[in-house]
Amino acid sequence: MFRTARSTRGCGIALARVLLVDDDPTSRLTLQTVLEAGGYEVDSAASAAEAVGKLDEREYELVLSDLQMESPEAGLKVLAHARIMEYKPATAIITAYRDSENPLPEKTRPTVLIEPEDLPELLGQVASLISERATRRLERELKQAAY
Repeated sequence: MFRTARSTRGCGIALARVLLVDDDPTSRLTLQTVLEAGGYEVDSAASAAEAVGKLDEREYELVLSDLQMESPEAGLKVLAHARIMEYKPATAIITAYRDSENPLPEKTRPTVLIEPEDLPELLGQVASLISERATRRLERELKQAAY
């Protein structure tokens, strides 16, 4: 079974848990530091395989994955695995640039692209994704309770 998605840091406040997946150690550490400063608990993974293992071990409110890691499809595989999890985390691709000549495949277009160069915008997008996920989860639970 999954361990709890919420934990506390001394002050009794439940923090949203984020899984950050990026094979570039500098980017991963920088984003992890920014997210933690923004009040999130962050687990990180350096590969798609490591991320899948973490998704199977623990519940996350949000999965942020680099698109291209050990293979061009690695990030998409992470997000696809996250979407089949029973706890339904929010998902997004993090990228330093948008490749206008090589758009995302049709099936991934609804995925949010987060560009980390604007840190307040990044934190705003993360908060929005987690909030939308919480709303969807509550709606599912209310529907189940009604039946």
